[in-house]
Amino acid sequence: MSGFLRSLGKATASVLHPRMLWLTFMPFAVAAVGWGAFFWFMWQPLVGAARAWLADSWFGSALDHAFAWIGLSSLHAALAPFIVVALSIPLIVTTVLLLIATISMPLVVRHLSLRRFADLEQRRGGSWYGSLAHSLVTAIVGIVLFIVTLPLWLFPPLFAVIPPLLWGWLTYRVMTYDALALHASPDERRALIRRHRGPLFAIGVATGLMGTVPTLIWAWSVWLVVLFPVITAATIWIYAFILVFSALWFGHYCLDALRRLRADEALPSM
Repeated sequence: MSGFLRSLGKATASVLHPRMLWLTFMPFAVAAVGWGAFFWFMWQPLVGAARAWLADSWFGSALDHAFAWIGLSSLHAALAPFIVVALSIPLIVTTVLLLIATISMPLVVRHLSLRRFADLEQRRGGSWYGSLAHSLVTAIVGIVLFIVTLPLWLFPPLFAVIPPLLWGWLTYRVMTYDALALHASPDERRALIRRHRGPLFAIGVATGLMGTVPTLIWAWSVWLVVLFPVITAATIWIYAFILVFSALWFGHYCLDALRRLRADEALPSM
């Protein structure tokens, strides 16, 4: 627990460094431009497709009856935009995560290497291509898990439990590889993941809970559809900031753990 809290404190201090703040804007700019262009051309067709699906499905009919029963029939008009937003959020977040993993995370690790871990030997057990492949496979698995568990999100308290767990697993899998790619050998990386799986997953869940804040902002933006592009851009940057903070948290924890692992292995020879 001391390593968990110590790395949290160091990540909080590090994320305010000007270089780290700049790293939040690079993936934000790429994701905002890409998704902004997509929604500019596809928003109305997507909302129209969602309305057509609701009109023809038992799910849409059931929701209409439920809204009418509680006296909120006006919610029907916002349902199709809400579905588009709800399905877009994990794709946008996954895009930002991949950009952070492939662009920002290597720079975060180099920043930490120069400032705190200059004495730590770089055994280069991972590569940029390995990180990209690992991130893509993990993201695909995460999207599949999201789709499979989506019906469960309708039932309390699962809607408050499943997203942080999924996000925590996805973040932990992606960030751990990238945090150790430069300094650890493949054997060291596997040993550290086995030894610290619990704290690493806890860091992922903690950052996943942080990620619910922009998700709530997105959900409320459904009622202000006109402002959705602006709110989307703002929340993408918040996600980028949280992910850079996550990268720093994982980086501090993993590299500290690697330093202790090597110190333990060196003890018998002394």
